[in-house]
Amino acid sequence: MATVLIVEDEFAIADLLEMALIDEGYRVLTAANGRQGLTRLAEGPRPDLVISDYMMPVLDGVGMFQAMRQTEAQRDIPCIVMSSVPEANVRERIDGYAAFVHKPFQIAAVVQLIATILRTPRLGS
Repeated sequence: MATVLIVEDEFAIADLLEMALIDEGYRVLTAANGRQGLTRLAEGPRPDLVISDYMMPVLDGVGMFQAMRQTEAQRDIPCIVMSSVPEANVRERIDGYAAFVHKPFQIAAVVQLIATILRTPRLGS
């Protein structure tokens, strides 16, 4: 069972993603900002994928991804960046992410993207 860490300050989005991923058989961890995300990463279990919002209070996605890339045990975890700003703006500050999801998004498309990145079959597929 793959583990996904969702780092999102909008609780409705975090809850929607969490419920959809649990329904697909994933183990889900959540955090409300980048600082909490880094704490979850340090505490374990190590996620197979991180999905993070780009703009958040306390520590944004940029700061969290930079910290992950500087940590040996976390630098190879694939990351999906989510934002309502254009990807070109995100790309100016973050590189090396596995995929970009523009908000608002179709939940089925995000679940399929996660399955593709993790190379895991979706339930019912």
